[in-house]
Amino acid sequence: MDDLRKLTTKEKALQINLRPDIYGSFAEIGAGQEVAANFFKSGGASGTVAKTMSAYDMTFSDAIYGQCDRYVCEPRLMRMLEKEYELLGERLPERVSTTQFFAFANTVEALNYKKTNSPHGWIGFRFQLNPDTPPNDCIIHVKMHDNDNVLQQQALGIIGVNLIFGCLFIRNEAQLLSSLVDNISSDRIGIDMFRLDGPDFKHVDNRLMSLKLVKEGMTKATMFGPDGNVMQPSEVLYKKHVLILRGRFRPVTHVNVDMLLNARRHFKNEPDVDRNKIVVLTELTLNDLQGEQGINDKDFLNRVDIICSLGQNVMISNYPEYYRLVDYLTQFTRNNKIGIILGIHNLKKVFDESYYEHLRGGIMEAFGTLFGSNVKFYVYPSLREGSDEIYSMEDLGDELPPNLIYLFQYLVANDKMEKIKGANVDLLHIVTDDVLEKIKTGQPGWEVDVPRKVAAAIKENCLFDYPCDLEQKNKALNAKRLLSKEKI
Repeated sequence: MDDLRKLTTKEKALQINLRPDIYGSFAEIGAGQEVAANFFKSGGASGTVAKTMSAYDMTFSDAIYGQCDRYVCEPRLMRMLEKEYELLGERLPERVSTTQFFAFANTVEALNYKKTNSPHGWIGFRFQLNPDTPPNDCIIHVKMHDNDNVLQQQALGIIGVNLIFGCLFIRNEAQLLSSLVDNISSDRIGIDMFRLDGPDFKHVDNRLMSLKLVKEGMTKATMFGPDGNVMQPSEVLYKKHVLILRGRFRPVTHVNVDMLLNARRHFKNEPDVDRNKIVVLTELTLNDLQGEQGINDKDFLNRVDIICSLGQNVMISNYPEYYRLVDYLTQFTRNNKIGIILGIHNLKKVFDESYYEHLRGGIMEAFGTLFGSNVKFYVYPSLREGSDEIYSMEDLGDELPPNLIYLFQYLVANDKMEKIKGANVDLLHIVTDDVLEKIKTGQPGWEVDVPRKVAAAIKENCLFDYPCDLEQKNKALNAKRLLSKEKI
């Protein structure tokens, strides 16, 4: 793999061109035919390229791939891949038994002349690893950051060649993902969705690939649904009202569920919220996933298995500060409402000025972003440390430094923060760390602190180091394998 990383874009394209058994088509909409151009410029393209095309005009594009409402979207990309890949076998039947066919496609919105849009694109590769076998798919979504149209086209060409080369020659999926940004920096292009599936990649868990995107700085946030399928944030959140709960979820307890249900009830009743356009997210930040020895993949999957079992969408982000998270979400919601669910102790941290010392405008600069775009906090109570006394939002208002009291009152008076009504205070004694310790050590009684589905999943799948016997572990492993095959 070290040698592969040293290859330039031209060298990668040439290595593919020199393989007589690899042959396919390129279809690129928008931003020019930058990927195909790399193969022509490297030499020997006649051995690789069956066809290149760019159906730039919408009418021509619709005539070839069918009508659609949006041209830069995943459904359009998939139609392109299906059409182009199918044609290879139809028109080249004599090569089916000796050739690894592929279809590469992208649909891209590059920077416009006035520089008023958000450049992004969908890129896909359908490919065989052996002749006359079912194909695999690798799909990514990119965001282009260069402030020049030509530079964006160049970046697109590089990442397209990296994708094709990685899929054909790199067998380790984690290394494949990392190779996508060979010869290009994350300052120029970001990847916020990656999906690799097919008969040769049944072992790949795309949720781990989503985590890797954030860990390696290819994006600040990524998402997947309750079924474990990765999602592209801008597609899911576009013009939606978003309600988000951040936590460690190690494991999910009755407190987490009560926070979410009560806050959602408040959110639905907001006069400016359309109930049919609400997206609820549970968020894990890299900080919350960090352990003493870094981020553990098994621990990560344990948490998301639990969250997904409750039917929730999962977001992984590298936004430890709430104002950065809000700034990220507002680019998609387009002034629709954003609800942040948090406990009183986290709200206290939000008002801690030391978190904003790196900002020129300090806490006021952060709060301008945090509360300036139709954002509202829903605040859940807690118990004061070492007692049974309820600690609520009103109590915090009385404890803040004098210079912040009026700011707090202003936010409450302007409906930017609201105490969650109906919280089940009988649950406040539940401490996640205590529950986790009981699970690990096999102590009885933890089951009453978590939803029944959560308790069942922990026991059946031996999550969070629950002491299962060997038979249970084998049963859990076989169940996961069967589930993985069903998803594929």
